[in-house]
Amino acid sequence: MTAVLTKSTAHSIVEASPRAKAVAGGLVILYAVITILPLLWIVATAFKSQSDAIAYPPKVIFQPTLEGYVNLFTVRTRQTPDFVAKLPPPQTWYDKLVRQRDMVIAGPSKVVPRFVNSLIIGFGSTFLAVFLGTLAAYAFSRFRIPLADDLLFFILSTRMMPPVAVAIPIYLMYRQLNLTDTRLGMILLYTAVNVSLAVWLLKGFIDEIPREYEEAALVDGYTRLQALRKVVLPQAVTGIAATAIFCLIFSWNEYAFAVLLTSGEAQTMPPFIPFIIGEGGQDWPAVAAATTLFVVPIVLFTVLLRKHLLRGITFGAVRK
Repeated sequence: MTAVLTKSTAHSIVEASPRAKAVAGGLVILYAVITILPLLWIVATAFKSQSDAIAYPPKVIFQPTLEGYVNLFTVRTRQTPDFVAKLPPPQTWYDKLVRQRDMVIAGPSKVVPRFVNSLIIGFGSTFLAVFLGTLAAYAFSRFRIPLADDLLFFILSTRMMPPVAVAIPIYLMYRQLNLTDTRLGMILLYTAVNVSLAVWLLKGFIDEIPREYEEAALVDGYTRLQALRKVVLPQAVTGIAATAIFCLIFSWNEYAFAVLLTSGEAQTMPPFIPFIIGEGGQDWPAVAAATTLFVVPIVLFTVLLRKHLLRGITFGAVRK
């Protein structure tokens, strides 16, 4: 009987056939191509001229140019050919590029301040949401809190209501508190929205960390905060990384509140990109350049945290 059970257990997992592996690999590659193709098209459009960007049928082979990036970072004015001819020779390559279109650079655009606002608001709110979410999740996981289930449901319920439903009350409240069009106001708002997601995600990770590790640390003389910092957090780094990525994606891409509550000083990239206007209409190469620039930080942040996502919850300890 023991031999029969051992044999059946050894062969309980059936390895996939080479054909099944090939089909699965092909589906994954096809999905990756379909997913990344729009992004590659946007990156390519950023290096097209305005005529190539709106050409029909769309051009796959074209003469690359940096005109879209120049238009994104500068404000230009149209001049007569006689006026342009009387100007001194262009000192930079982008001046020369603009002169070819009988235009001169009047000054820098607002893309850099908008991009800096996105960085400050996005990463600031992500840090606060993850920090507060970690403390709250640890408390729910390790202490007996009255009505803990009801409190967790209330925290989760804040994500059930669509942002548009509370947009007007938040606008009125922010106007009364003078928080409209401020970085602090946007950071606080995005933190309040993301902290519920952070609490629920991190509580699941902390629940899987055995309490015996903390008890052993407390016996060795650690305080509760020291045990949290040196025992729990290293093992929860996987959950913290995943939570930070989700929180940053929301804060980075959020559009409705950014349009309603910001107009100048604290405006972020999402409401700024659609209003990049060129001569005679939408400047699609500049829009594509702004979109490409906007995607880079979130991709880099995800790549930097990828190693933490691939590590198990057993980082720095042995699970029970």
